[in-house]
Amino acid sequence: MDFAPIVPEGDVRSFALAVVIAIMTFFASLTLGGMNLIHTLAYNWKNQISREATIQIHPAEGMDMEKALDEAVIIIKSFAGITDAHIISRAETEQLLEPWLGSGFDIDALPVPRLIVVTLQEGILLDFEGIRDALVQNIPSARFDNHKIWVARLVSMAQGTMAIGIVVFLLVLLAMVLSIVFATRGVLSSNGHIVEVLYFIGADAGFIARQFDCCFLRTGLKGAFIGGFCAIVMFFLGSAWQAYNMTTLESSQMAVLFGNFSMGWISLAEILVLIIFVSILTMFTSHYTVVHQLHEIDKRETAYFQ
Repeated sequence: MDFAPIVPEGDVRSFALAVVIAIMTFFASLTLGGMNLIHTLAYNWKNQISREATIQIHPAEGMDMEKALDEAVIIIKSFAGITDAHIISRAETEQLLEPWLGSGFDIDALPVPRLIVVTLQEGILLDFEGIRDALVQNIPSARFDNHKIWVARLVSMAQGTMAIGIVVFLLVLLAMVLSIVFATRGVLSSNGHIVEVLYFIGADAGFIARQFDCCFLRTGLKGAFIGGFCAIVMFFLGSAWQAYNMTTLESSQMAVLFGNFSMGWISLAEILVLIIFVSILTMFTSHYTVVHQLHEIDKRETAYFQ
């Protein structure tokens, strides 16, 4: 004899729960992708900055800027641990300032410092104080910056952002769990007479809870797959949009500052794992809610007969 399922297929609550799970999975996937992007960007920035230093030479009255730049390169290369020193040319300086000052400006009319990018050798402790003193003695308007302050700030900012991302991710999961609990209680309420009859004729809580497992597993898998798939599509669309606009100077500089809006295999694998995790979480949350509700019924009945 075939029995009607306790949780009817196509129930409106199942559809609503699938939509909620899809939305929550979508936001959780975006949070994971954003955290990966921040972690990768901070790692790249830290490695790049730790291997580079900058010499700024501010213009002064009567100074021959080109001669001062060449002299600074000679001085910096005389120290051990320096692999290269590249002078940022006038054209490169104008290109860097173009997004803010526009094109066609006269760089000589502005007090714009000229830069020298210094590449440092890894594993060698440099005499930064000696470098600063040698530069200032020969070129008073020169400033040497090894970016230690910026590295510390970058690491602190990345750690703070990652912590915020973890909190947001956990809050999304919490909201999802609460939604599953309310949906399960709604199904129990609408089919309470069937559940109570089964329970009182000897069906244990585990057997009744298992009747909910398959339905909520399918609902969770459906919602999580839709949400994860939408997040993947959004990442690929963002990557395509950035690649399409990479020809502009503004977009290329934004990519340098904030990284490439793309999805690697690690992020894709994380979303796939998240889909499976959300599906199992949906099933176990429903299972626990049913068992808990049945135990509450048992306590009420025991108290009534006493």
